[in-house]
Formats: sequence, C-alpha cells, structure tokens
Amino acid sequence: MISEMAQEPAVKRSDIVYKHMRDPALLRYYYKIKTVSALANMGMGIEGSSPADIFVGRFGYPYVNIGPLVPPEIGDTSLLATPERWRFLSIEDVVNFRSKLVRGMYLTKITDVEKGKMQERVRDLALAEKPTDTEMTFSKKPVIKMDFRDEVQPFGPSAQMKDFSIDNIKANKKMEYMYSDTDAKATTAILELYDKGMEVSRIQRGLSAGLFGLKKNRKFVPTRWSITAVDDTIGKTIRDEEVKGFESIDAIHAYYNIALDNRWLILLFPGNWQYESIEAWWPGTVWNEDGRNISIFGSYEGYKGRKTYAEIGGCYYSGRLAIGERLKLLQRQAVALILREAHPGYIMPVGVWNVREHVRETLAVKPDILHNIGEVFEYVGKRLDIKPQYWVKNSRILKDMLTQKRINDYVV
Repeated sequence: MISEMAQEPAVKRSDIVYKHMRDPALLRYYYKIKTVSALANMGMGIEGSSPADIFVGRFGYPYVNIGPLVPPEIGDTSLLATPERWRFLSIEDVVNFRSKLVRGMYLTKITDVEKGKMQERVRDLALAEKPTDTEMTFSKKPVIKMDFRDEVQPFGPSAQMKDFSIDNIKANKKMEYMYSDTDAKATTAILELYDKGMEVSRIQRGLSAGLFGLKKNRKFVPTRWSITAVDDTIGKTIRDEEVKGFESIDAIHAYYNIALDNRWLILLFPGNWQYESIEAWWPGTVWNEDGRNISIFGSYEGYKGRKTYAEIGGCYYSGRLAIGERLKLLQRQAVALILREAHPGYIMPVGVWNVREHVRETLAVKPDILHNIGEVFEYVGKRLDIKPQYWVKNSRILKDMLTQKRINDYVV
C-alpha cells in the first residue's frame, strides 16, 4: 500500500508558519518536573478517585501487567478518561491532566480473568459507572515513564502494586448486563453497547478488562489492541450492514477543520464505498521528528474492505468509524478520503481518539458542495499547505478520479 516519503518538499521549510511552535523536549521536561513534585509526597501508596480507568500492557504477552489508573485527587475525575470530551482542549491540557494518573501494575496471564482478587478488582473498576475511590500500595516507588504514543492516551508514573482496593462501586447496568451474558460473543457485546449509546472509549476499556465474550474465551486484551479492535469492529459493521445499502451521494462534499494544529480536509465523492486516509507529517512532528522533508503515507480499502492491518495503524480505523457514522446519518454511501496535515504545533501524540473525535467534529458541520475535480484541487490548494499534486501522488482515490476524467475536466 502507499507508504512513501516526499522526495522534494511540498512546501519549503522556510514557508511553514509555526503558529504554536513549542519544544516537545521542554514540554516533557515540564511535566516530568511536575510529576517529580507529586511523587515526592506520594511515598509507597496513593489514594484517589480513579476515573474507572485501567491499563493493560502488551510486553511479555501472554503475561501482561494489568491495573488501575489513579490520580491523587478525590471527586469527579471522569474527564480524565473520557476522550469524547476532549475535542476543544489543547495538547498541554490533555498531557497535564493525564500525567496525574498513576498506573498500578500487576503481572498476570491474559486468560486468568476469573482468577485472583487483583484481576477481579480490575474488572470491577472497568464496570464502574462513576469515578471510584481507590487506594494503591506499591512494592516499589513509582517511576516516571510517560508514554507518548499515538495509539493510547498518555499517563503518568508507573509502579508494581502490592495491593489495591476500591470502594463504593456502582456498576454500569449496560456493561454489567453484557458481562453477565457469557453466551454472547465479544463482537455482539461491542455492537450492542454502541447501539445503546455507550461511549466508544468505555467499550474499549471493557474489552481490555476481559468483560466480553464467551466465558471460555474471555481474556485481558492489551489496551492498544482493544482500542483498534473496537474501532475496527464498529466501523466495519456500519460499513457492511448500513452504508453499503444506501444510494450514493450525488455531489462532492468537502469538509475542513483545524484542531491540535492538525488540518483535516475530508472529501466524500459520489460512488460505491471506498475509503482512504492519508497523513502528512511536518518536520519536527512526532512521526517525523528528525526529517528534512514532509513525510506522506496512507492506507486504502476498496468496496470489499482490506485483509491486512492498515499501514498507518489505529488512526485508520478511528477515522473510518467516524466516516461511517456520518454516512449512516446521511443515509448515503460514498468514496471517502481523509487528508490530514500534522503541523509542528502537534508536538506529541495524545492517542487515536484525536482522529476519531476530530473527524467527527469536522463532519458535523454543513459541507461545501463541489462539482468537479478541478474544484476539488482548488479547494485543497486553498486550505492545505501541501500542493494538490503531492496528494495525488500518494492517493489511490485521487489518481482514480483523474483517470476517470477527461483532461479538460480538471486543473491542477
């Protein structure tokens, strides 16, 4: 699939407007200092209201570390674990409040979901309706190892747990029902909870905690994997069972938005389902930190979907879910293309929720209606810094649009 570096810059580095230029190393250092201060008063334990959040690691699989995420705060901490509410926050805001979360770790085999009090408490926390009073004691002092990867939300220091307890648990009734249904497959639980209006992030947490699936098959799922699995399952179902049954849109819909110094331009073309997501990373951004040119890469699927994991990772599936939701609302199908420019202000990744929520946000407004490929390139040229020909070079959908048109039908 498409995965190539721009050999010549689409725009000159001297032409880049650094609207929110900040040094990632300085930001990491700032939050490290803040965390050090918090750790100094923490000792060998912590008490706080967990936002009913957990983390399941993947290193050492099938033996992984499970445990709660707990801030040194009492009260309503639900914001800390609900990315659906983070759309209008800055990167600093997200990293600031997520860095408060201390991760407890307990080593277990993934299939030991029903064995042991620690495993039981992790499950109970994932079931909780509201933030839950939690107390952790550590076998070693927490260490600062902030994890800034694009698959998951960041969190603060980590430590192996000696024990942890939770008080005043009240289970979410919908989650509890699916947990009790040991004859339902995990896919069934995911889709039923989504159809009942549950946040995608909460469903992902439930899958990670081993709450869903046939009783004999239940297991802990690494958080990174559960995030993509839920996005993929819901998006694929909307695509196959809803969108493909609709008539095509009859004009080109164009949407544009800026969030976290990412520029989102989304195009819906008339036609049967196809989907492509292309990302362009500026020099100095998280996936092109040392590069001299803009890095452009993407992933594509045709009407039948794809059989291999997307080259651009979990962002592909988060974007596809949001696209499917919009088409379902419109009761139309389309050829969908996401063009994303990650500018230098995107100084560190904050999780694939960024894609799902900001594509949702972008598609929530009334679209601009375009009538031909020439208008598409004019639209792209005015709103994105990368010239249209570089997007064409890296896009199967745009290449196909050009080959289906006569030379006089478009202008680059």
